[in-house]
Amino acid sequence: MTPLITANQLEELLNSGANVLVCDCRFDLANTEAGRSAYEEGHIPGAIYVDLDKNLSGKKNGINGRHPLPSPEGWAKTQEDLGIDPLARVIAYDNQGSVYASRLWWLLRSTGHTSVQVLDGGLDAWNGPIGTMPRKPTPLNQKIEPRPYLNLCLVSSVLENISTKQNTIIDARANDRFQGQNETLDPVGGHIPGALNRFFKENLVSGQFKSPEQLYKEFVSLLGNTKASTVIHQCGSGVTACHNLLAMEVAGLTGSHLYAGSWSEWCADPNRPIEI
Repeated sequence: MTPLITANQLEELLNSGANVLVCDCRFDLANTEAGRSAYEEGHIPGAIYVDLDKNLSGKKNGINGRHPLPSPEGWAKTQEDLGIDPLARVIAYDNQGSVYASRLWWLLRSTGHTSVQVLDGGLDAWNGPIGTMPRKPTPLNQKIEPRPYLNLCLVSSVLENISTKQNTIIDARANDRFQGQNETLDPVGGHIPGALNRFFKENLVSGQFKSPEQLYKEFVSLLGNTKASTVIHQCGSGVTACHNLLAMEVAGLTGSHLYAGSWSEWCADPNRPIEI
């Protein structure tokens, strides 16, 4: 299944009566209730709301980053509560360039749910009807078996990689933050030594993903002969990194990894090296 679905394809899918669950992932880091409020004002009919903080992140302990992954057990329970049937086709969208939708896409894909796609262009690309009646999730009547995350890198592996250089790290933050300038979200500026920078917005044109051919050309230009399977994606808190990972999948460059703790976890330990 291709990682992206167009608005027209989604409308046809919904009209077909297929087993589809649409997930509205809109969110605002500066106003954490804004996404739900926007959902309640209008959304793709039948969509449920999925919250970055409450559904797509685990508990913070001060050293594991701003949006740590839920535990495998916690993520399985979230799927049950949201009614994410393992056999359902899940479509995720937002209105911020698919950043938060990409996080849901990665969580599901990484734990074995292959029938998941991101709506290319998000809500702005949707030309169908808009619903104003919020839909409460229908919890599953079955248990989801917890599964470990595939292609996940822990901070220990990233630290070891500074010496071994077996993997290539791509940082999805804006270049000024990567350089240690204008840092407003984390207490320390800079980047992981040796990391490359590709701002996630470079994957988009007018809010939609560039063509697979163009994305392939740009990532190969950045990575050279580096194999996709040796790439580790990170950002500030493990969210926009999923956007770069998704873009590589769109380009046919499959199998890269996510460092979910990302910069907010890395810089929490003053003993970890930093480049500026």
